Amino acid sequence: MQRIMIVSDTHRRITNLAEALYREGNIDKLIHLGDFEGEDEVIRGMAGCEVMFVPGNNDFFSPYDKEIETQIGKYKVLLTHGHYYYVSLDLQTIREEGISRGFDIVMFGHTHRPVISVEDEIMLINPGSISYPRQADKKCTYIMMEVLDNGEVGFKLKSI
Repeated sequence: MQRIMIVSDTHRRITNLAEALYREGNIDKLIHLGDFEGEDEVIRGMAGCEVMFVPGNNDFFSPYDKEIETQIGKYKVLLTHGHYYYVSLDLQTIREEGISRGFDIVMFGHTHRPVISVEDEIMLINPGSISYPRQADKKCTYIMMEVLDNGEVGFKLKSI
C-alpha cells in the first residue's frame, strides 16, 4: 500500500503542514496543488519523500509545469491548481475538461474548500487549504490517499 498526502494553498504558512506530516508519519509522496509561494524547497525538505508541485495563481515565476498528468494506481490523474478552470465559480468546467481528456481523477486547489466528489465517472479531489480555510467550519484540511496493491484508491479528508 502507498500513502499519499494531498495539500494545497499553504501561502507561505507551513506550520500546519509540518504538524500534518508529523501526525501521519511516513508517507510515500506529497502532492502540493499550488500557492506554496516560494516555499517549495522548504516543503520538499520537510516531507522526506517524493514531492510533486503544480503552481497556483500566487506562484509567480514558478519553474513547475502548470499541470501534471500522472498515473496513480490504476487511475489516470490530472494535477492542477484549478484557477484556469474557474473552480471558484463551479466545478462543471474542470469536470468536463477531465472527462474530455480521459482522466479518472482530477486534483485541484484554489478554492480553499475541500471536495471529494465522484460524478459522471470522474473523481474531483480538492484538499481545501491546510493554512487558510474558507469553508463554513474553518477547519484546516488535507487529504490522505491510500493506493492499494490492486491499484484501487481511497481518500480521507483530515483536519489539523
